[in-house]
Amino acid sequence: MKNILGMNKISWWDNAVIYQIYPRSLLDSNGDGIGDIPGIIEKLDYISGLGVDAIWISPFFKSPMKDFGYDISDYRVLDPIFGTLDDFDDLIKQAHNKKLKVIIDQVLSHTSDQHAWFQESCQSRDNPKADWYVWADAKDNGDVPNNWLAIFGGSAWQWDDSREQYFLHNFLTNQPDLNYHCDDLRRQILEEVEFWLKRGVDGFRLDALNFCYHDKELRDNPFKPLKERRGRGFSPDNPYAAQYHIHDSDQPEILGFLEDLRRLIDRYPGVMTMGEINTENSLKTIANYTAGNKRLNMAYSFELLVDDFSGAHIRETVEKQMAQMNGGTPCWAISNHDVVRVLSRWGGDNPDPEMAKMLTALLCSLPGTICSYQGEELGLTQADIAQEQLQDPFGIQFWPDFKGRDGCRTPMPWTARKVNAGFTEGTPWLPIPEDHLAHTVDKQEADPNSVLNSFKDFMAWRKQQKALLHGDIKFMDTDKGILAFTRRDEAHVIYACFNLTAQSKQITLPNHVTACRPSDSPLLSGNHVTLPPHGVFFGQGTA
Repeated sequence: MKNILGMNKISWWDNAVIYQIYPRSLLDSNGDGIGDIPGIIEKLDYISGLGVDAIWISPFFKSPMKDFGYDISDYRVLDPIFGTLDDFDDLIKQAHNKKLKVIIDQVLSHTSDQHAWFQESCQSRDNPKADWYVWADAKDNGDVPNNWLAIFGGSAWQWDDSREQYFLHNFLTNQPDLNYHCDDLRRQILEEVEFWLKRGVDGFRLDALNFCYHDKELRDNPFKPLKERRGRGFSPDNPYAAQYHIHDSDQPEILGFLEDLRRLIDRYPGVMTMGEINTENSLKTIANYTAGNKRLNMAYSFELLVDDFSGAHIRETVEKQMAQMNGGTPCWAISNHDVVRVLSRWGGDNPDPEMAKMLTALLCSLPGTICSYQGEELGLTQADIAQEQLQDPFGIQFWPDFKGRDGCRTPMPWTARKVNAGFTEGTPWLPIPEDHLAHTVDKQEADPNSVLNSFKDFMAWRKQQKALLHGDIKFMDTDKGILAFTRRDEAHVIYACFNLTAQSKQITLPNHVTACRPSDSPLLSGNHVTLPPHGVFFGQGTA
């Protein structure tokens, strides 16, 4: 059987569901208020029971935690708050015993300013690591080298007295950018990656990958008109949204590095790479970064992580991405640790739990690899974090127009009657919202109609549907409140219909369609399907 890209060989990730773990917030095993690797091990039975195929763990490396692990000071050591390398090796073993693949988050575009490499690079302009970071002289008048901006606010350049030069940082000033135009740095980065390959990881999620290269001429970015300053996950009031970022990221030289990385990865059969892409044309960038089966295996963008919740937007995004794929696997995410939780982002202040069930079914019916963020299986909403409780530097910088990312990072609510919902016996690093106590795992496991049990049921059913796993996708023209498409393989066709609204909707299907699932049968009368608010229907026919 061929997969959706027409290739005979199907890899484990081609239709996998990947469960993203934010380790600070899954489970604390030692009472310090911060989740850790032993906590993940303790919850592997729960995660395996969801029916997912892999876990992706956000950074757990040694770090001063200015950006909560995305500022790495040593690529080969766990931060003590998360555990030890022995703990990680145990995690690999235990996960593999439960048939779960393990994907780790690698931050290759920048490090912490506390990394030994940067500390050496700062010392002079002629030391062995002098060119491992992006340094530039001030302009003749003392100004910064160009107009590039940092995502977290202000100029992307920071003055260093030791070298009497500026260094580039696309995020915090504590996160200096690595210089991928330096051959020695590129070789060293591949060695850091191979360290984890040798420990048995099954894949890498590559953070902020498009920032690895910058324009060597340091040309200014052009400015955007106000009407174009939306999308890409940035609010229009963030100055970063006011530029076309064509010189500070996504440079053509990165394709050669991705091919070097792929040659390394291919020496370890069964390992995958997944890039995080956020560029001016992310779908085109994904096509370039995955082209020819010689670069990344897959990448995802922010197109479905924005506020726009409409059938037209979802359809346009999927159709454009599928049309451009040339060797990689499509990858989809509607939530993660950087954006407002999807149920709040798309459902408003008082979202219907049925919407959470619908969104899981919709996401997991798309072709390719699926990423699901911890807590989505519970239908958790965005937490409202008071200003004085904020931890996220992004939110602290832009409060109150942007409240940061803490609201999607709060601890998992496990048990309603235990202190801190069973997350920790200490003081949690972020507060556990009162309204999350109504959605704890123990309560939902006892309710056959819960969001959690719906998630499990759908994952089990999906694994039996060859057309959903391997088939092509074709969207149907429908009422604007309905999203519908077919998934078709050589023998079967599935009609997937989703009501995106809070009102009942009706859709007409071909006469030969029957319901796929017993629960869907009452929705079908003749060839008419009546979808309740946020309802879902799956029909089947022959190809």
